[in-house]
Amino acid sequence: MEAPLYPDFPPDPSTPRGGQPAFWVGPRHLAGDDGRLYDAVADTLSGLGWTSLTIVRGRHEPDEAPEDRQVLRSTVLHISPDALRWAQWSLADEPFHLGDLPIAWQVSARTDTSSPLASWSSYFTTDVPGEAMTDFLAALDARDQPAVPLAGPELVLDAVAAHGWLRDIDQPQVAATDPTFTSHISLGEVPPLIQDADPRALATEADEAGPTGWQAWAEPSLGAPCLWAASFGASVPHDLVAAFAASLSSTAPVLRRVLPEATQERLLRAPAI
Repeated sequence: MEAPLYPDFPPDPSTPRGGQPAFWVGPRHLAGDDGRLYDAVADTLSGLGWTSLTIVRGRHEPDEAPEDRQVLRSTVLHISPDALRWAQWSLADEPFHLGDLPIAWQVSARTDTSSPLASWSSYFTTDVPGEAMTDFLAALDARDQPAVPLAGPELVLDAVAAHGWLRDIDQPQVAATDPTFTSHISLGEVPPLIQDADPRALATEADEAGPTGWQAWAEPSLGAPCLWAASFGASVPHDLVAAFAASLSSTAPVLRRVLPEATQERLLRAPAI
């Protein structure tokens, strides 16, 4: 770690005046989202100049008071100034699931504004560390052409290996795991419903392998439910996935007030004074 952390510090100290106590926590990939994944991402996108739109769908009966209107679905959409990239907070919009977890954010990009379709999409569930998501989005925002590949897949594994992650013995070119074998990243067939511009995603037969994309997840213990999961469509540029992977595997501690129950005992923590 890049800061002194104390594993024996009590996980639930008395709460000081002014709210929950804060801790510097590591490792980052097991630290969760602090219960503020929307705020962390939305604040970053606002700082980058992205526009946010709230879409509300509901049922309105004649002569019904506004406060009695039944809201069925709502979505918050953040759009970059050039309209080539966007991020949708879908947790409140009946999201589908990834690794049995509800998808919270969907991030997409396209090559030009003449097409309404995304060139690629990526998906992030709850408890993905906000730092990894915001670093991914900052890299996406900095790109002139968000859908054009600039590097090969080895960049992703190099990013996590630089922080001590171990390449898979059987598949060293496509998979890696953290030293405790709880978090993983691999290049393989994308799960169903992951949207991508690659036409093979629509033409693949049931007995054929589909296009490959990066998947990342944390499994606190063997057979236990995942803490979080992230999926990147086949056309997501590898350098953007590498930005996510580098941040996810970083040894720098992160500030947290809410610790995931599933990984609380695995976290090193020091009080933030």
